[in-house]
Amino acid sequence: MYILALDQGTTSSRAILFDREGNPRAVAQREFPQHYPRSGWVEHNPQEIWESQLAVALEVLHKENISSHQVAAIGITNQRETALLWDRSTGEPLGNAIVWQDRRTAPLCEQLKAEGLEPLFAAKTGLLLDPYFSGTKIRWLLDELPGAREQAEAGHLAFGTVDSWLVWQLTRGRCHITDLTNASRTLLCDIRTGDWDDELLQFLDIPRPLLPEIRSSSEIYAETAVDGFATPIPIAGIAGDQQAALFGQQCTSSGMTKNTYGTGCFILMHTGDRAVPSSNRLLTTTAWRIDEHTEYALEGSIFVAGAVVQWLRDGLGLISSAAEIEALAASVPDSGGIYLVPAFTGLGAPHWDPQARGLLAGIHRGTTAGHLARAALEGIAFQVADVLEVMAGDADLPLAELRVDGGAAANDLLMQFQADLLGVPVVRPRVSETTALGAAYLAGLAVDFWEDRRVLASQWQTDRRFEPSIKKERVEELRAGWRRALERSKGWEF
Repeated sequence: MYILALDQGTTSSRAILFDREGNPRAVAQREFPQHYPRSGWVEHNPQEIWESQLAVALEVLHKENISSHQVAAIGITNQRETALLWDRSTGEPLGNAIVWQDRRTAPLCEQLKAEGLEPLFAAKTGLLLDPYFSGTKIRWLLDELPGAREQAEAGHLAFGTVDSWLVWQLTRGRCHITDLTNASRTLLCDIRTGDWDDELLQFLDIPRPLLPEIRSSSEIYAETAVDGFATPIPIAGIAGDQQAALFGQQCTSSGMTKNTYGTGCFILMHTGDRAVPSSNRLLTTTAWRIDEHTEYALEGSIFVAGAVVQWLRDGLGLISSAAEIEALAASVPDSGGIYLVPAFTGLGAPHWDPQARGLLAGIHRGTTAGHLARAALEGIAFQVADVLEVMAGDADLPLAELRVDGGAAANDLLMQFQADLLGVPVVRPRVSETTALGAAYLAGLAVDFWEDRRVLASQWQTDRRFEPSIKKERVEELRAGWRRALERSKGWEF
């Protein structure tokens, strides 16, 4: 028997089969198109999301030569704040999904801030009024798509983050749900009550019938009813991608911290039963809810991490594949005084400046492609160090080590530089598919595929441990240069 994890990400859909030891047995992945209709706008076609996700789910079963009756459950993890609307009767999307990276609702966020509402939203949701989150995206869709508001108020439309959309499709419209981790990213959910908040809905002018039912992160929600699976499979686990990675990394006690190096960087520190408010504009979020018990985390979200490598590949043509960046960066001993601030879509935590833009500072006649590649990798690590510094202060919990995952975590040069900046070990697990693994673990617990959480903790193993190797004085010199470049990138676009 296996657990099937559906990992629906920003640039691709993946499916992974896990065995009882938590090992990935088969993987399938498909990229899907990104749509950029205007500067700062990012969209996905919901049908392309669904079709790519179903295709890889079927492909991974074929690869392992198994039937659906050998799958104990499906766990879903997803890009979180991406928002879409669809017709309840036909299941047809009203248009493209607005992706978490999209900045089009910045004016609405500024308006709500001017009205003095950010403290209220922060107190209830743990979030800031930023275009990153789903709530203002929903408001934009209702206001801008012809007839959407009237249809929503009449109960004819459904809103969902990507998890809701996948469950709707997998069950042929029989189940309209989300889990608490995804709900907590909408600006509409009180993270202490675990329910939609009528006051917040009123301020954003969003009809409550539009919203899915909020469920826990590990329970049997429904069974699949889609063509392609010979027998129905229980859908039994849902978590937003970063919470799933936290669970997959087994950061399940206070102070344990992980960073996922994906398209962006997402740093979560487990804070136990405490929903810790941040004085540094970090996010207070739910880690997961299991057996009606909610655990919390502090989160710092960095908008551009691996995406800067894609830019070097696709935008500048410096490399032909993402894997080539490490060798190019290693062709020089250091960045040569170059700093690359990858604020392509604004700055996330702890700065939250949607008007910031990318900046390359310190170029001189001797600058080479190797220096640029190294500065790109170092720019990722500098952003992570900025977040972790304030996160440890907010939680009043020292950082003992950083557990890492995501595509760029395979880059040894980046991981070593990260350890050097932080002054603590950076630990890469043997199973790198931690986001999908977290979704699998949540689903497997719900169907007793794994006996309890102690079994899961025993399966986590280290691949490599990167120890700090440079002096604190040199670290401070490097970070001082970074801060100078960072300040110049802020408030660029008016």
